[in-house]
Amino acid sequence: MPPRPNLPPQPLPEDKELVLKVVPMPADVNANGDIFGGWVMAQVDLAGSVLPQRISHTRMVTVAVNEFIFKQPVRVGDILSFYAGVLHVGRTSVTVNVEVFAERFSDQGKFVKVTEARLTYVAIDATGKPQALPDTEQTRAWREAIQSQEQSAPQKR
Repeated sequence: MPPRPNLPPQPLPEDKELVLKVVPMPADVNANGDIFGGWVMAQVDLAGSVLPQRISHTRMVTVAVNEFIFKQPVRVGDILSFYAGVLHVGRTSVTVNVEVFAERFSDQGKFVKVTEARLTYVAIDATGKPQALPDTEQTRAWREAIQSQEQSAPQKR
C-alpha cells in the first residue's frame, strides 16, 4: 500500500454543531484497506438527520443526497467527528450540510476533513406523504439564522 501524504491539520467548524462521533472498525474496510465509502455515507446520513429530528414529533426522511465529496480516505481507528448545520428550511424540507473530520489514530489532536455532504430531509405524515414543517421555535430559529447569513454575505456581481 503506498504511503499517504500527511495533510496539514484543519480547524473544526465553529458555525456547525458536533452531532456524532464514531470510530470505524476493521469490519468496515473495503478491499483497499480503507473504510468503505458506503459505511461513511450511512454515518453521514445519521449525522445529517440529527438536526431535522429536533423538530418536535415530526417524522423526517432522507429524500436527497444533493452532494457528497470524499476528500481523504478514512482509516481504521480514526476518530470521526460529524458537524452539521442547516442550510435551508423550506415548507416541507430541511437541507443540511455535514462535514466529517478525522482525528487520526497516529496523530491525535489534529483534524483532517475527510468528507463533506449536503442532504435534504422531508417531513412526512403517517401515510408517507410530505407535510408542512411545524412552526416551532427551532424552525423559526433556523430560518432567522439563514436569513441573517444571507444578508451579511457579500453581494455577487
